[in-house]
Amino acid sequence: MSTPVSPTTSDTPDEPATGAAPHPAVPPRDFPIRRGCPFAAPEEYGALRTEDPVARVTLPTKREAWVVTRYDDVRELLSDPRVSADIRRANFPALGEGEQEAGARFRPFIRTDAPEHTRYRRMLLPVFTVRRVRAMRPAVQARVDEILDGMLAAGGPADFVSAYANAVSTSVICELLGIPRENLEFFRDVTRISGSRHSTAEQVSEALGGLFGLLAELIAERREEPRDDLISKLVTDHLTTGNVTMDQLLSTLGITINAGRETTTSMIALSTLLLLDQPELMEELRHDTSLMPAAVDELLRVLSVADSIPLRVAAEDIELSGRTVPADDGVIALLAGANHDPEQFDHPERVDFHRTDNHHVAFGYGVHQCIGQHLARLELEVALGTLIRRVPTLRLAGDRDQVAFKHDSATFGLEELMVTW
Repeated sequence: MSTPVSPTTSDTPDEPATGAAPHPAVPPRDFPIRRGCPFAAPEEYGALRTEDPVARVTLPTKREAWVVTRYDDVRELLSDPRVSADIRRANFPALGEGEQEAGARFRPFIRTDAPEHTRYRRMLLPVFTVRRVRAMRPAVQARVDEILDGMLAAGGPADFVSAYANAVSTSVICELLGIPRENLEFFRDVTRISGSRHSTAEQVSEALGGLFGLLAELIAERREEPRDDLISKLVTDHLTTGNVTMDQLLSTLGITINAGRETTTSMIALSTLLLLDQPELMEELRHDTSLMPAAVDELLRVLSVADSIPLRVAAEDIELSGRTVPADDGVIALLAGANHDPEQFDHPERVDFHRTDNHHVAFGYGVHQCIGQHLARLELEVALGTLIRRVPTLRLAGDRDQVAFKHDSATFGLEELMVTW
C-alpha cells in the first residue's frame, strides 16, 4: 500500500459551536431515528410529518438542528439559495463526532457552495451524462457477469454484500476512474470508517490518507502516461492547467469513489433482500424485464439509503410549513420522509413497479443532486437484472432475523447478507 498523503487546505473552518441557539416550544427529539422495517422510513417520520414537519432534534454531537419530513418542504429546502452546504459553518449538522473536522480539512465538493461547488461539478459532469453512461452498459454487463461467475464458482453460502454488491459497485467506479481493482475491500473499509458516525476525526483522516496516497501515485503515473480514464482526463484538463490543485483533485476523486460505490452497494444488497422477502416482485421482474427501469426507481424511492445525507445550514431565516428556521441553524432534509409522504405518493409503503409520476428525491434535489445518478441506475438495472435472470434459486442461507443492518452509517444498508442457491 502506498504512503498516506493527506491534502491540506488554506481555508480555516469556523470555530465549532456547542450547538444552535435554544428554541422554545417542544423539547428536541433525539436524532437519528432508527428504522424498524428496513424497507420503509422510520415510523416516527409519519408522526413528524403530520404533527411537527419542521422539528427540532438533538444530534449525536449534542448540537441541535432541524429535520424536515414533508416532500414539498424537502424540495423547497434543497432548492433554496439561502441554504448552505458548506461543512465549515459552525452549526453544520454533522451526525458524527469526526465528520465536520475531517470534512473541513478535506473539503469534499458535495459539502461546498457555489461557485466552488459549481466548478467541481462541471469538471465531472461530462463523464456522467445520459449518453456517456448509456455507452458504458456493455462494459458494466461484462463486469457484472464476471463477478457473478466468480461468486457462483466459489459456491455458497456467500456473503452477498462482499461477493457481489460491493464487487459490482467498486469495480465499476474503479474502472471509470482507471484504478486497479486488486483489493476491493480496501475501498469498502475506507468508506466504512469515513462514513461511520462513531469514527473520530483522526480515524477518518487516516482512512482517507490511505486512499489519497493510492490516488496520488496514480495521478503521478497519468501525468507521465495518460490513459482513457477519468483520472487522466482530470489531470490533463484541470490539474496541469492549474484549474485545480493536487489537494483539490485528491478530494474530488475521493468523494467520487466513496459516494459512487457506497450508495450503490447498499442499494444492490437491500434491493436483493427486499426481492427475496417478496418473491412475487422477483417473479414479476423475471417475467417482464421491461419493468426493470421503473423497478429501480421504485426501489430507490422505497429504500432511500441516503436519507440523511443532505445536511445544510440556513444562511438566512427560512420559513417551511409555517415554522421559521433561524439563520445559522443546521437543518437536515430527510429523503426517506419525503419519499414516503402520502401527499405525494399513493400508498407509499407499497412497492409498486407500475407506479406513475415517481418523482422521488432519492438522489437529492437542486444543485447538489447526485451527479452520478445515471450511472447508479445503470448499475442497479444490470446487477439486479442479471442476478434475477441467472440465479433463479437464490435464497437466504441464514436466519432472516440475523441479517445485520447499518444504522450508524451515513448510508443505510447491510453489513452482511449470507445467501446460497
